[in-house]
Amino acid sequence: MRSTGPVRRIGRLLMATTATAAAGAVTALSLAASPAAAAPTGTTAARPGDACTAADLGTRHPYVKTTEVSPTITHFKGWYVTEGTTGQQTVSTDTTTVISVSVGLNDTIETSFAVEALSNVKATVGLDVKLEYTSTSEESNSVTWNLTQPGYYGFYKGTKKVTGTYGSLNCNRAQQDDGSWALEWTEGPGSGSFTTFTTLEEGAVRCQDGVPADSIMAKAQALLDCGSAAAKADHPAGAVAPTAQQKPDRPALHPTPTTSTPAEQPTATAHSTRAALDCSAEAYKIAVPGKPLSWGAPLLADDGVRLRPSSIFSAHLDNWRLCKVTEQDGVLEASLWNWGNGGCATIAEQNASTERAVLMTVPCAEDDLQRFYVYRDVPGSSKIGVQNKYTGSMMGYDRYADGEFIRQYSSGRQDGTGTFDLTAV
Repeated sequence: MRSTGPVRRIGRLLMATTATAAAGAVTALSLAASPAAAAPTGTTAARPGDACTAADLGTRHPYVKTTEVSPTITHFKGWYVTEGTTGQQTVSTDTTTVISVSVGLNDTIETSFAVEALSNVKATVGLDVKLEYTSTSEESNSVTWNLTQPGYYGFYKGTKKVTGTYGSLNCNRAQQDDGSWALEWTEGPGSGSFTTFTTLEEGAVRCQDGVPADSIMAKAQALLDCGSAAAKADHPAGAVAPTAQQKPDRPALHPTPTTSTPAEQPTATAHSTRAALDCSAEAYKIAVPGKPLSWGAPLLADDGVRLRPSSIFSAHLDNWRLCKVTEQDGVLEASLWNWGNGGCATIAEQNASTERAVLMTVPCAEDDLQRFYVYRDVPGSSKIGVQNKYTGSMMGYDRYADGEFIRQYSSGRQDGTGTFDLTAV
């Protein structure tokens, strides 16, 4: 026998706090008693506290929290020019600093979330930064410049390196000062840091040249180490041995995601596994609002969760229980246990960073890939958005059709197809 204590506790978490009696009869979750606030019509990026709509429950957006712009020399070569050797010179420079574009732990910039994050950075700093993966090491190191005066020159390529931090915004209900409810963009999981850079510029500079402070050219001039004896000495025309300042930095390695070893698959029965998970007594359908198709778990282990019609022949594969439910800042976190096959919803570990990876079910385990955040509409509505805790991606589908897979999307589905109804069976 399962204790009724946890069931009552989870039930209280899922009950809306201000739903009317009529609205409370809609579902056991009692999720909008008043219409959602309209989303802003402008094209500016969403900010915490901005209004959103129920269609946004299944979406996610980045926002820029901090930025820093620093002129950086990526290629450099000291070069001495004597009388008679002036004119156009082509010099192969040495790599001094490698800058690679990255967002969080992702340096492929293939997901819509990463591209949107860098687009927001571009708008924030007002610079034309790279919006796709690239590295300054991929640039040609050759610099061609016309020299009119003899002297000690620094041939360089440089850029403005842009770094900073970003947050992740999700649409969720929030109680207002007057006790009413509204949907707002709130900061959720998925913060991190980013790096990008502007187009490389190149040139040649001498110690005696006047240059703008804190410019790329000034950074190059600093590498000449103009006060040193080596800079003041006479040299034969051509390359000058690099000083300690001019020697290449070791390229920074991208951090490796710290993923734990997959937990050993449990051998317990489906019923005992669910009991150990402390699941709610209520079962729910996760359905497309206003339409008959809902999430249906697979019978075969190598198949995924699909949109399926609910009928007496569904064998409870369309019924889900919320397990180990917690709530923080109005956002539910839960494992999704399927009544029909006894498995928990998950994104396969090998597909965790893959856009449009299919939602699967596996034996339940202590694993963040099996944990989901549930974002809710205002009380009285059963509309929700679902986000995987580990990947940060939102659940949705490509098209409304029987048999269509439920997939993960880094920014969700902007057409509203990531908003579902969580309705008690």
